[in-house]
Amino acid sequence: MSGKSNMSKRYTAEFKRDAVALVRSSPHRNVTEIARELGVSPEGLRGWVKQAKIDQGEGPAGALTSEEREELRRLRRELAEAKKANDILVKAAAFFAKEIVK
Repeated sequence: MSGKSNMSKRYTAEFKRDAVALVRSSPHRNVTEIARELGVSPEGLRGWVKQAKIDQGEGPAGALTSEEREELRRLRRELAEAKKANDILVKAAAFFAKEIVK
């Protein structure tokens, strides 16, 4: 059994920004080495670097910026809430329609 936890850690935006800056300012070091030094996963750090490039307009066409990703998450939450509210209203309308017919 490994000593790793299944719980993911949350890092502050400042920590991520500093980690990305460290990677960019250290071309002679690889991401895995820097990640180990910072105590983060190499895959996570690579993701932060990739997202920073996208946020600065250096990513592939169609890639979502952090701001766009957050907006998409918010809109998906709002849509789910609206669907639930709509379902409740449809059921209530059906219930009251039955009551009126009686």
